[in-house]
Amino acid sequence: PSATVPCLQNDSWGKQYSHALFKAMSHMLCIGYGQQAPEGMTDVWLTMLSMIVGATCYAMFIGHATALIQSLDSSRRQYQEKYKQVEQYMSFHKLPGDTRQRIHEYYEHRYQGKMFDEENILGELSEPLKEEIINFNCRNLVANMPLFANADPNFVTAMLTKLRFEVFQPGDFIIREGTVGKKMYFIQHGVVSILTKGNKETKLSDGSYFGEICLLTRGRRTASVRADTYCRLYSLSVDNFNEVLEEYPMMRRAFETVAMDRLDRIGEE
Repeated sequence: PSATVPCLQNDSWGKQYSHALFKAMSHMLCIGYGQQAPEGMTDVWLTMLSMIVGATCYAMFIGHATALIQSLDSSRRQYQEKYKQVEQYMSFHKLPGDTRQRIHEYYEHRYQGKMFDEENILGELSEPLKEEIINFNCRNLVANMPLFANADPNFVTAMLTKLRFEVFQPGDFIIREGTVGKKMYFIQHGVVSILTKGNKETKLSDGSYFGEICLLTRGRRTASVRADTYCRLYSLSVDNFNEVLEEYPMMRRAFETVAMDRLDRIGEE
C-alpha cells in the first residue's frame, strides 16, 4: 500500500469506520473525488453518483439553513422587504431628500424595525383572547387616562377594541380647524398643542384626549391640533364613537362635560 494511504485491515473497527466515513464525506460534502482519483470505470461511475448525491444534499442543507435563519426573525425580514418597496417607490417618483428622510423616520418610529399583520392575527383569535391582548397592549394608555380610571371595565374594553394606532411626527397637523371631524384621538405618548383663533396654545400630553367636540356636535373642527413631538396616538372613528356611547350614556355625558368646558375656553379667547 501507498505511504499516504494507511493500511486498515488489521486496525480496529472504529478506525476503519472513521476512515470510511471521512472518505464518504470528502466525496459528498466537498463534491470531489476525495484523496484518490477513481481508477476503474466502476469507481468512476460510483464517484459521479456520490458527487450528485452530495451536491443534492449540500443544496438541501443550504436551503434549510437559509430558511431557518429567515424564520428566526420573519417580522424584521417582512419590514425590510416592505421598506425596500417604499424606497423604490420614492425613487420612482423622485421625491425630494427631506421628504424621503421624513418617510424613513416615520417607518422607524411606526414599526420599529418589525412588521406584523396584526389585524389578521387578532382576527383569527377568539374574542376573549383578542380582548385580553388589546387590554394588555393598551395598559399604559388606560393607566394614564383619568377617563378610564373609574369607568366600567366593559366600556373600556369596548373602546379599546375599536381604537386604531397612529404615529405623527413633530410639526404634523393632526387636526385642522374648519375641517369636518371624523375621528377623535387618545394620547398614549407625546405632546400636542391645541391652537385656537386667538393664537393661544394649550398643551396636552400622555393620558389626554382631543377631537371629541366635533363628534358630539357633528360640526366642523373648532381648533387645530399640532404634534410637538413624535406622538403615538389611538384614533376612534365617529361611527365607533357613537356605537359605544349608545351603550354607555353616562360616558357620553362625561365626554360632553369636557367638551363644553373646552368650548367655553375657546369662546373666551
